[in-house]
Formats: sequence, structure tokens, C-alpha cells
Amino acid sequence: MDAIAGRTLRPETIPERTPVPAFDLVIFGAGGDLALRKLFPALAQRSREGVLPDESRILCIVRKQEDVDGLPKQIAKRLKEEGLSPDHIHAFQQRLTIVLLDAVKPETYKALKKALGDDGRVRSFYLSTPPDLFIPICENLAAADILTPTSRVILEKPLGRDLASAREINDAVARILPEDRTYRIDHYLGKETVQNLLVLRFANTLFERSWTGRDIDHVQITVAETVGLESRAGYYDKAGQMRDMVQNHLMQLLTLFAIEPPNLLEAGAVRDEKIKVLKALRPIVGPDVERYTVRGQYGTGQIDGQRVRGYADELGHLSNTETFVALRCELDNWRWAGVPIYLRTGKRMAQRYSEIVVTFKPVPHSIFGGGSCDKLYANRLLIRLQPNDGVQLQLMMKVPGSGRLKIVPRQLDLRYSTAFDERTPDAYERLLTDVIRGDQTLFMHRDEVEQAWRWVDPIIAGWQDYSPHPHRYAAGSWGPSQAIGLIEREGRSWADPDFE
Repeated sequence: MDAIAGRTLRPETIPERTPVPAFDLVIFGAGGDLALRKLFPALAQRSREGVLPDESRILCIVRKQEDVDGLPKQIAKRLKEEGLSPDHIHAFQQRLTIVLLDAVKPETYKALKKALGDDGRVRSFYLSTPPDLFIPICENLAAADILTPTSRVILEKPLGRDLASAREINDAVARILPEDRTYRIDHYLGKETVQNLLVLRFANTLFERSWTGRDIDHVQITVAETVGLESRAGYYDKAGQMRDMVQNHLMQLLTLFAIEPPNLLEAGAVRDEKIKVLKALRPIVGPDVERYTVRGQYGTGQIDGQRVRGYADELGHLSNTETFVALRCELDNWRWAGVPIYLRTGKRMAQRYSEIVVTFKPVPHSIFGGGSCDKLYANRLLIRLQPNDGVQLQLMMKVPGSGRLKIVPRQLDLRYSTAFDERTPDAYERLLTDVIRGDQTLFMHRDEVEQAWRWVDPIIAGWQDYSPHPHRYAAGSWGPSQAIGLIEREGRSWADPDFE
């Protein structure tokens, strides 16, 4: 029996999964943080569940000779930390082939071509590398005659650092592979609760009829992290929280929340509706950048009782890179006109969590007087993405008893951990197998990426004129005070992270 996520999974409770076709998956950047933390554990779990055919292979691209021997040991250690048994770890390692290759040197691709052979399987190439390697890798794969008619390429975010660089990457990849074989991955789209947004809305009359500006007062989307720079200082200081989180993760959450019903749950239909949402975003330009956005940078503080250094201390020099962003935005369309949507994301926050909070408009008149309640709170739907995935609906309820009528807010509570016996899979488990199956529903079209950059670029440019220095906030807080003012000047407040 395997211990997974802190509990024992009995053989009879291992969920049935649909196997994928035989494949070869090539991972560029196989020794990197993402591959070790996410990709290999996700593939190992799918292997353990019988989703991956025995003949399928995972080819790990490494640059250094010492990684040829060292990488399998690192993978085994990581899988042991995930709770997989020695037997399952050993079985997974039999799938691995380590290939020594320099991504920018065309002559080294001969080793990869030889390792792949000519077996006719689906070939997927995962580019878990910095974006400046996307173009040379794709060009070298094509030049080495490694790409087949069924080959797919998976591009990790961030896709560029602005609209111009994103277009350059998209154009270069499009010269080599068509759009229907290009998978731009955002792991937030693979989260169970994110996918459940579509089910919640379009399979429940209760919510679809009220999912408009007529009934909703405002929406909050928060992605809060407690970590700092970790091992990403070089990349992060050039990117900042806007490029690292807002342009991709938060934009994708916003589109799935706000889309119109697609005709079918099919990749093209869903993507078309998401692009409409991005095009409806009201631009934030010029002086509005100062009014509707807040950028911050964490200083020294405490998290979980431990003192943590400020951003500049971690980085080793002063910097104006933002580690926190809050935005007030609106969608100029029929359904959402006039509904404020508040986005907030930051590092070194008081808690780690991601959620969407939908606050409905209050009842127009209260009939409950005479001390029944101090206040009728508006209904609120809380969709928690991590941790403790689930959905919570706040309602006003009567306190039991035959005395004076008393009304209080209480929650209807659905947690994945208690509502379902199945283990909640990691997002990458779903996304990696979707690539092999050829399902692009949960991946981004190039038009989505470029439209998001069109909205984000003017804000970044406006910061140089109107907010060149980020506001300071203490590590372990909820960001700079200006972020509180952003929402409270309109008579609202950030929702408490009370989904325990």
C-alpha cells in the first residue's frame, strides 16, 4: 500500500483511469526544479495507476555528464518523498532514458534521434526551460528530422516577457509545428477546482441564472504565496509578479470564471469564449494605472513565527521589481458591465492559498428587525483552489431555538477531501496525459497569450511613469496598505482566508 498525501490508499480505492496511447515523452530541462517537483511525480502517479502503457518511455535531456548518473537518484528521492513504494519507483525508473544534449548545439541532437528510434509512437517534447530556448530547441528538433506528423511540443510559462517577445516565440514555433500540436501549459488550468468552475456554472441552474452583474456585486481572485525567491532570483527579478503570475495564472482564472457558455466542452469552443473575455477587459492606461493598480515589494517580517528577510536582502541588491500586485478591473460586455473584479497576488504573504470569491448583491430590504440580527450579510460563494480544495456557500440561517429569532451567516461546505474517496490528482497529472491524448481544452491558444499581453503591457509601462517604486509591505502581511485602500474606497473589503 502507498501512503499518498498523508493517508494510506488501499488497493481497492485506487481510482480507475483511462490508459493513454503508447508514447515517448522528451523532457528538456529534466534536472530542473519544475521537472523534479512536478513532472516526474505526476508521471509516476499515472504510471502507478496503470494509465501509462508499459512500452511508453520518458527521455530526460541533461547537459552535464554527472547528471547522467545523478538524475535517476534525484528522481527516486523525490518519488520517495511523494510516498510511492520502492516497487513503483523501480518500475517507473525502467521508463527513463537519460540523454546528454546541449539544447543550442544542433550536432548534439543526433544522440536524441538515435535514442528515439523509429517506433511510430506519439512524441511529445516538454520544454521545461527558459523561454529564450524555445525557438532554438524547436528549430534543432526540426533540423535533426526528429519531429513526426504526430509530434507535439509543450511550452512552459512564461511565454515571453511582453507582447513582442511572445509573438516572436509563437511565430517561430508556428513555422515548425501547427497550432493544433502546440500546447502552452498553465498548470492552474489542470487543478480540479478550476475545471469544476465550468461544471459549477453550466451544470447547475442555480448558479448560471445568477452569474451576471444583475445579481453579483463584485468578484475577488487571490493567489497568495508564502515563499520568497527560492532558487529563481535570476529569472524573477527580471519578470516580477505581474509577468510571473498575473499575465498567465490570474488571467486564466478570470477567463474561466467569466466566459459565456461554449456550444460544446471542446477545445476550440472554450478557447473562443476565453478570448472574448480577454478582449472585453477594459484597458488600464495612463493615470488610471495609479488609480486602479497597486504594486508592492516585501520587506523583513515574520511567517509562521520565523523571521524572513526582505526581497532586496534575499536578492543581494536594491531592486524595483514588484513581488505583489493588486488590480481593479472591469469587463465591458453585457453580462459583467459594472461589476468590479479585484485581482491580488503576492509573495511572502501571511498564508498560502488561491481562491475565487463571488459576493452577491444584498437583499433589497430586510424584514428581520427587533434584534434578530445585527446585519444581513450578502451571500458569498468561495471557490478554494489550494489548499483544501473545495466550494463554500455562505447563507443567512436561523439559530435553533424557540426564543427570539436570531439570524447568523453560516456555510454550506463541500471539500474534495471529504466529498470524494478518490485522491485529488496534481494538475500536471491531468495536463500531461491530455497532451498525449491530443486534447487541447485546458491549454492556451496563442491568441489568448497575446491578448493577455496586450492588456498587461500598458500597465507595466504605466508603472514607470506613475508608480516607479513599489510600496513596501512586511513579509507575513497581506500586502501594502494601498491594496486595502484600492477596494475599501468603494465600500468593500478583501475576503478573509477562512476556508480551513
